[in-house]
Amino acid sequence: MGYYVTTPIYYVNAEPHLGHAYTTIAVDVLARHMRQRGEDVFFLTGTDEHGEPVAQAAERLGMTPRELADKNAPRFRDMVGRLGATNDFFIRTSDPQHVEAVQRILQRVYDAGHVYLGTYEGWYCPRCADFKTEGELIEGNRCAIHKIALEREREENYFFRLSEFQEPLERLYGEQPEWVLPAGRYNEARSFIDQGLNDISLSRSSLTWGVPVPWDERHVFYVWFDALLNYYTALTYAADGDDLTERFWPPTVHVLAKDILKFHAVIWPALLMAADLPLPRRLFIHGYLLMDEEKMSKSLGNVIDPFEVIDLYGTDALRFYLFREVSFGGDGSVSPEGFETRYTTELANEYGNLASRALAMVARYRDGVVPEPDAAPAIAGDFEGLAEGVCDHFDRVDVSGALDETWQLVRRLNQWAQEEAPWQLAKDPAAADRLDTVLYGLVEGVRVVSVLLNPFLPEATERLLEALGRPELTMEAARFGAGGGFGEIAGFSPLFPKIERQPEPAA
Repeated sequence: MGYYVTTPIYYVNAEPHLGHAYTTIAVDVLARHMRQRGEDVFFLTGTDEHGEPVAQAAERLGMTPRELADKNAPRFRDMVGRLGATNDFFIRTSDPQHVEAVQRILQRVYDAGHVYLGTYEGWYCPRCADFKTEGELIEGNRCAIHKIALEREREENYFFRLSEFQEPLERLYGEQPEWVLPAGRYNEARSFIDQGLNDISLSRSSLTWGVPVPWDERHVFYVWFDALLNYYTALTYAADGDDLTERFWPPTVHVLAKDILKFHAVIWPALLMAADLPLPRRLFIHGYLLMDEEKMSKSLGNVIDPFEVIDLYGTDALRFYLFREVSFGGDGSVSPEGFETRYTTELANEYGNLASRALAMVARYRDGVVPEPDAAPAIAGDFEGLAEGVCDHFDRVDVSGALDETWQLVRRLNQWAQEEAPWQLAKDPAAADRLDTVLYGLVEGVRVVSVLLNPFLPEATERLLEALGRPELTMEAARFGAGGGFGEIAGFSPLFPKIERQPEPAA
């Protein structure tokens, strides 16, 4: 069974922002690492193009929903490329193949007796595209996420018998306590189920922008059913003429933000049970990126533009910062000042300077040829179990933990260089063998951490490993002493040069 990892699909009612970048990079880091382990990987991302949020945004702009989708979907595709993401497919829910597959699967759910016609009356948030229970509202009958006042709506809908899946979902959560991670998000989903599940709208009769209901074309499917099914439908047509569902279904891990927990952790498994499809193996729910203790929002004006960061510092720096500054899974604050500090103190000074010093000393003291000592350097012991520890973090979707464990070795190598002081050893001809051992240890250590850092810093690490003449990226290569010695070191420029920011224009 392959390793199948997904982002949620992103609404096209607005342009991409840092939150979209955060999830996409996280999934790319997982995909790159698992490829290093030799796994057969499929990485899916894309855009969610139906439903009321898109229709309303298009109306405000004087466009049709299709025009807005066609305008913004390429921006998300471009974002994925600029982030260095290695997705295998980019799905658009307006793809005709997706529409056909959604109709086919939901017809199966209808034919199995899990759907009935009724009337919805209650609270609805057009921005969430979600029907809210009384318990999900805050004072003033407002949406807890968007803080907008909601109105009660009444509409003929087809309903999905979610209540039928109360016991199966209780059993799922009881038998698989790590089906949703982190534990706090598992508890949140379990609490929602324990409150008792009500049937939910499967269709909308007041909208036309959506997937038509095949047994009653007066209705379109409620956008969340259409959107959730993208994880399955994409496999049916991502490879031209080749259905990939047997190879990759069920998904290994869905990665998503906490605001869409209910849909993925409760409705999604119930829908799959109704369609008689295997469930995903894991959901990982991450928190929000905060500025000034508030969730980033264009309406609040507290956003960091990921493209501006990339233009100034490079893609690797953004990828690194997000998982170094914020522990993946929880909420965490980000800021331009914090970004600059991490770039300078960690990327430039700790990793970049370590690599430059090690290679420069080989060039100066050994004519650019890494020596091969008779015995392993003492630093080799610090690397024992490192690759296994990093793999363990990734198996738990602990992206920040994997980065931190590797970064501790970056710091240990810097400390060891200070302890051994090869610049002093070079002054003593009698210390030539010791100098050989230290230089080899530094370069080999830099090589190993670079292999492990590759999912986070693909551009920098690949350039460094090419300069070392050792471009291997497999986890077998991520062991101290693996693969023999080095040849002559190629010319090498700093990985993370000092950035001169342009002064702000005078008012």
